[in-house]
Amino acid sequence: MIVDPHHPDTAIARRALPLLDLTDLGDSCSDQAIATLCGKARASRVAAVCVWPQHIGRCAELLAGTSVRIATVINFPAGGTDIERAVDDAAEALDDGAHEIDLVMPYRTFLAGDAGMPTEMIAAVREITGRAILKVILESGAMPETRQVTEASRLAIAAGADFLKTSTGKSAVSATPDAAEAMLVAIRESGRPVGFKVSGGLRTVADAALYLAIADRIMGPGWVEPTTFRIGASSLHDALTTSLGGHA
Repeated sequence: MIVDPHHPDTAIARRALPLLDLTDLGDSCSDQAIATLCGKARASRVAAVCVWPQHIGRCAELLAGTSVRIATVINFPAGGTDIERAVDDAAEALDDGAHEIDLVMPYRTFLAGDAGMPTEMIAAVREITGRAILKVILESGAMPETRQVTEASRLAIAAGADFLKTSTGKSAVSATPDAAEAMLVAIRESGRPVGFKVSGGLRTVADAALYLAIADRIMGPGWVEPTTFRIGASSLHDALTTSLGGHA
């Protein structure tokens, strides 16, 4: 395949690939699937892999000596209310070699009008993670109104989130441009160095381009980099590498 370096898809693919959290959170994820995932991650030099906690150790073996980080999910996908369990799971994941924790905020509790318990959970996990990255998943698709996304974003930032993440990818509605815009505006207005992760339903180069454009418009050119912006996806990797002629 001949790649036109001036084609817009090529430029987007080159920009998006290093931002990828290459993800496998399938119910039947196997050791072979993890080996394949890590092989792609090594070849493409993505930002991170995102896997179930039981696969952290294997990823650590397969990614040793690379810059690819290991992320895992906590309180996932239901967003329950057991703070002690969330803290214990986060501590175990870090001991196993995780660099980043993607925590599902108790979004149903938040939507029911209780902001205290979600704040307490995020703060408790924040304390245990130390210098590791804490991404808080809002499950924005479950929030009927944009103002709720804004309020949840502010809550998570105040409680210590390093990143705001849109979705688990397990809900009926995943990432949307409106939610992304609300979350990024909340980050900008906070004045804090908080990143943004869009996740759920991104499959094409055009999908990546859409969310990169939103971030550029709200946060300004030069803000997007792996320390501030991530794309959580699985099938998107293939679309990006295809745009690059099958090569990272």
